[in-house]
Parts: sequence; structure tokens; C-alpha cells
Amino acid sequence: MLESLPIGSSACMYLKSLHIKQFRNYIDQEVNFTAPKTVIVGNNAQGKSNLLEAVLLLATLRSHRVSKDRDLVRNGEAIGEIIATCQRSRSPESYPVELLMRMRASGKRTLNVNGVNQARHLDFLGNLNAVMFSSLDLDLVRGSPESRRNWLDTVLIQLEPIYINLLQQYNQVLRQRNALLKSIKQGQIQYEPQQMSLWDAQLVTAGTRLIRRRSRLLERLTPIAHTWHQSISGGSEHLEINYLPKFAFSPTDTVENIQQSFFEAILQKAVIEQHQGTSLIGPHRDEVALTINATPAREYGSQGQQRTLVLALKLAELELLESVVGEPPLLLLDDVLAELDLQRQDHLLNAIGDRVQTIITTTHLGSFDAQWLNSARIFQVESGRILF
Repeated sequence: MLESLPIGSSACMYLKSLHIKQFRNYIDQEVNFTAPKTVIVGNNAQGKSNLLEAVLLLATLRSHRVSKDRDLVRNGEAIGEIIATCQRSRSPESYPVELLMRMRASGKRTLNVNGVNQARHLDFLGNLNAVMFSSLDLDLVRGSPESRRNWLDTVLIQLEPIYINLLQQYNQVLRQRNALLKSIKQGQIQYEPQQMSLWDAQLVTAGTRLIRRRSRLLERLTPIAHTWHQSISGGSEHLEINYLPKFAFSPTDTVENIQQSFFEAILQKAVIEQHQGTSLIGPHRDEVALTINATPAREYGSQGQQRTLVLALKLAELELLESVVGEPPLLLLDDVLAELDLQRQDHLLNAIGDRVQTIITTTHLGSFDAQWLNSARIFQVESGRILF
């Protein structure tokens, strides 16, 4: 049986309450969390996942399902709100923090901590940390490179809140450079080497910051994930994770060497980029290679083996966040127990214990051990209403 995650601190992240208004299919709903484990039961499409999505938004400012706030605000409404009370420790010495995210269908957000507006995203991040594990995470193995890049970026946003600014800066440069390339392709403007070199320089500078941080993250995460994977698979499978940019690169390279390789790769693709009207080199095109026994994981074995890999990645994410932050983040499990066999369920539930506050959604309670449920609070969800 797997031991619990190593304890980094006696403190623990704790979500005390969640209040959502005009969010997804909820009109006005408040939930108080009074137990280390909360199980939310309901049929599909009733709003279970929406509750977890609201918590993840407060932790990362990103939804794992959509990219536009208009998809988060309830249909027909202009504004949606997520309000949460949390604290770093349940001890009397720890003061609660109130977080508010106000989303508008028009796209502009307001972020607020203890009644004070936060102009910068990085000032809001870090008050609540969470790890989400959902059935969508199987795309980490089976899906496109974009799903793996998004996973890295979401982890980095919590480890280094400044990363969200670096990501926004890169995406802005990328949009403008792509607009220029598109105009060249369509014959609206002529290609001018001097003008393009200015955008190349900005792309390289902003992109190198992302590449280096992603690579460093995987250096820390890989050995942890390898250990979990060995434990869950019984030591029969060897996991490797590698960051693969579109040019030759080593984590030990200097910033100057990385930038030089980046520039050279861009120059090699210059003609093709003009022909296609888009940027082909940069962290928006990079891959994370997951291999098991030297075989690409998406081609390897059964769905059960792929689920083992995703479970190992998520437990590694949880452990790394705890080691950096100093306390366990919330664990959000969105209907994943049904995706796991009994052995993998045991690994997951034993790793959680009572030390990590956990919110689990499920369509039925049959997957849970009766003793485990005894220490959990159970809610029922129907049509965007929580029945206590």
C-alpha cells in the first residue's frame, strides 16, 4: 500500500466556503466545507463539475474547459461571481481570506482580495492552490501537444505567479507577429527583413522565458512522477518525460545559447512562415514527450496504463506544489474514480488520507469504501441546486 505524500508543513490549505452567482447553471448557491473530504453526488449535466471549475478558476485564473468568460457566465446574464473564503491553516492564528472573481460576458474581469481590487493577476494568485484531476486529463496522454503545454502552464502559474504575466506577454507578441505574417501572405504588405527581425527578437526574448521555466519544472516534476508511476505500476514500467522545443536545447544551456538556437530555428523557417502566414517556432509549438518503456505513451498499452500515467502526473503535481508552497493544495477530483480500477483507486485514496482537503464529484457512491465515506460530507446536486 502506498504511503501518504511526504508532509512539508503542519499547515494545510483549507477552503471554508464557496459562493457562486450566475455562474454556469447556478443562480445563487453557497456551500460551506466542514470536513476534509467533500463528495458531491449527482447525475451528469447537473452542475457537479461547475463547482470544481469555480475553485480551479480562483487558484489558476484558468478554466480547464473553456477559454472565454462569456462561457462561464450564466446564459442571459451579464455578470457572474465566484466568492470564496479560505485560509492557510485551520488554526485560530490563521486569518481567513476572502477572494472574489467577477466575470463579465463582455470579457473584463475584476479580482478582489479582502475587499481590495487587484489590478495585477499575480497579486491575486497564490491565495488558494488546487490540483484538478478530471476525465479530461486523459488528454495529457492521448490528446494534442496543446493539452500538455496547457498542463505545464497551469502548474507554473501556481508555482510562480509571475508566469501568468510572462505567458500573456508572449501570447501578445505571438498574435502581433502572426498578424504581420498573415498580411505578408495575403499580399497586403511587403516582407521587410528589418521589421520582421524586431518581432523575431521579441518572440525569442519572451519565448525563452517560458521555455526555461517549463524545462525547469519538468526537471523537478519528472523524478517525483517516476516514483509514483513505479509504485502504482508495481515497478514494471519506466516513465520518462522530456520537454521538446522546436530546436536543439539543453536545460544547462545559458540564456544566450538558447536564444541563439531559437533565432537560428526561426531563420530556417522564415520562408515557410511567410508562405503559411503563421509562426512555426516557439513555445506555442513545443511538445512534452511522455514515454513508457521507451515507447510513446499514447501508443503504449491499455487505457488502464494511460490512466496510471495520468494519476502519477497528478500526484506528482500535488507533491511538488506542497513542497514549494509548504502545505498541501486542495485536490479536486472530477468523476475520476469511475475511470480507475480498484487498485488505482486505492493508491489515490490512500495518498489523499485526511491531510489533503479533497472535493470529489461522482454519479454514485458505489466506488467509495464505506469507512472512507464516514469521514466525508456528502452533497447532492440537481439542476444547479445543492441539496444539503
